[in-house]
Amino acid sequence: MARVFLIVMDSFGIGGAPDAAAFGDEGSNTLGHIAEQCARGGGDRDGLRAGPLQLPNLDRLGLGAAAKLSTGRRPAGLDYSGPIDAAWGVGREISTGKDTPSGHWEIAGLPVPFSWGYFPDTEPCFPDELIAAIVEQAGLPGILGNKHASGTAIIEELGEAHISSGKPIFYTSADSVLQIAAHESHFGLDRLYQLCQIARELTYDLVIGRVIARPFNGESAAEFERTGNRRDYAIEPTEDTLLDRLKAAGRQVIGVGKISDIFAAKGITKSIKASGNPALFEAMMEAETLAGDGDLVFVNFVDFDMLFGHRRDVPGYAAALEAFDAMLPRFIGQMQAGDMAIITADHGCDPSWTGTDHTREQVPILAFGPDIAPLEIGVRTSFADMAQTVAAHLGIAPGKHGRKFL
Repeated sequence: MARVFLIVMDSFGIGGAPDAAAFGDEGSNTLGHIAEQCARGGGDRDGLRAGPLQLPNLDRLGLGAAAKLSTGRRPAGLDYSGPIDAAWGVGREISTGKDTPSGHWEIAGLPVPFSWGYFPDTEPCFPDELIAAIVEQAGLPGILGNKHASGTAIIEELGEAHISSGKPIFYTSADSVLQIAAHESHFGLDRLYQLCQIARELTYDLVIGRVIARPFNGESAAEFERTGNRRDYAIEPTEDTLLDRLKAAGRQVIGVGKISDIFAAKGITKSIKASGNPALFEAMMEAETLAGDGDLVFVNFVDFDMLFGHRRDVPGYAAALEAFDAMLPRFIGQMQAGDMAIITADHGCDPSWTGTDHTREQVPILAFGPDIAPLEIGVRTSFADMAQTVAAHLGIAPGKHGRKFL
């Protein structure tokens, strides 16, 4: 049986890419800086974690070695020196963005061939004609926000005004994204989704990568909390990806977490939603029982990015990494002959960096399974090399981009 599990640790970069300076990210290093701060006590938090970063299972799969290949030095605490149980190396992105769609599309074999549209870091940030059209088509009394902001901060700032006025909260970031926050019960979840669909239609010409619904609950600024009912409305991939080719060949493509949203459901045969890394891990285990010969399970673990990277929470990120590492043996123990898993990332989000945005970084590629021989695969010049490797493993024709490494 040949199955593949593509596991994306969202935002888990391992050192600045060669073009990081062009993005203002020269010197960024998500893993390295987390490990460094943990070694100095900066990753300690009462009741959460303490001490050096401990990732023994990922380290045995080549994480520390990949980080050294990426930056020239091993992260503090990742000191495994025994035989590596994986084909390991570094992924370098050739798409022009450092965002979620660019990273995931390229992992699936499609480097993004164009530049995304972005909103300026001004206030207001959205074009007047765009907001006027959304307000008219959605029957809104107006909007709040209209600026670059952190999602949690802007809900705390404007959530009460939103409840009293009925005006949804519009904001963006350095990514190609329009985000709309609204209260699940006071505004209505279905109404928020409908609003985002309207905004999606009206932003195609601006080449905005995603419109994101950001529902929240609570009755005051001190109580507001985003829920797990986030939904991303993405532009469809501009060419067929590995997912489409597998689907056309009659294979299952099971998306876990926000994978289906990232690809606008294109190439996905089944989607399993879950909220939070532990629940996403259980969903991945469920998908493992559903996957048959020739199938792909594609998983995104979003907490690293959404809860810790963007919020610049080093202890939280470190604890999430250690929790993920501790869960891995259960997954590995249920892998079958012929299975291959690839652990990777889509970009960086260094929690020690300035601002709250993604960082342009290289990512780990850790490919393992019962029949995968240990191998250093070097620095891969495109994330699309993963798609070509998956295609070869599952016995379908290669795509147009990238080169297989196994």
